[in-house]
Amino acid sequence: MSIAPAAGGSASARDLTPYGGLATWLDIYANKAAWREPGREVAAMVRDGARTLFLQTGNYRQSVDVVRRRAQGRYLEAAHAAGLRVVAWYLPSFANLGRDERRALAAIRFQSPNGEHFDGFALDIEATVVRGIGVRNRRLLDLSARLRSAVGPGYALGAITPSPIGMSPSYWPRIPYRGLARSYDVFLPMAYSTFRGLRGSRATLAYLSATVAAVRAASGNPNLPIHLIGGRSGGMGSAETARRMRAVAGCTPLGYTRDAIPDTHRNAWTTLTASLRTPAAVDRACT
Repeated sequence: MSIAPAAGGSASARDLTPYGGLATWLDIYANKAAWREPGREVAAMVRDGARTLFLQTGNYRQSVDVVRRRAQGRYLEAAHAAGLRVVAWYLPSFANLGRDERRALAAIRFQSPNGEHFDGFALDIEATVVRGIGVRNRRLLDLSARLRSAVGPGYALGAITPSPIGMSPSYWPRIPYRGLARSYDVFLPMAYSTFRGLRGSRATLAYLSATVAAVRAASGNPNLPIHLIGGRSGGMGSAETARRMRAVAGCTPLGYTRDAIPDTHRNAWTTLTASLRTPAAVDRACT
């Protein structure tokens, strides 16, 4: 089965558009209503300014390679009809690389009844099933190299990682960013500032800029494309959102995620969208 979009370009020519702009996420554990009404959910996403939907296709705990295949297809078709990009993501265990590879490729090769494919794929790198860090890192790099080989040189891949500031040191130290950068084009650090109890633009900027700088330094690429995954914004109004987004804009990310659409106030989404469209001075702490 062929992979779409077709591979066939250099790393520098890979299209990173699906990972850019404002995004929202939907996981397989979301409420049933979200999976039952893809058209309604997509309409809300587009109305509130999201440009990309990150849609989970499964994880290592599931009994099937792609969860809710029918709903996945409906989401793809509704999103593309509305001009929304869709990136699949999968959570591997690294305990069974054959299964992890098969399930990741099942997402990449997935096709809806009308022939729609995902616009990109991101691997969720956070499971600690394999306890030994050295073994886990080797398997992570092995799986990543397999995926890059399978999709070819023209397909853009994303790596979802814990933030190296305050997160990964506690349960996954020494993530091999430099090795991962050989397989992935975009890094999506889980920079959950609200989970860390941070309030105000100054504290948020310090945390986000440190996250971006640490990932870029560890990868060896000072210009590494970053899509920041922020914390929950359900309790944030437009004023606080604006302050936080000014901090985010200073790190000039390729894209940014606040939270799932149902958990974010509509006026906050409006502020988020406007902030990503407004040029900002680059904060040197992010580089």
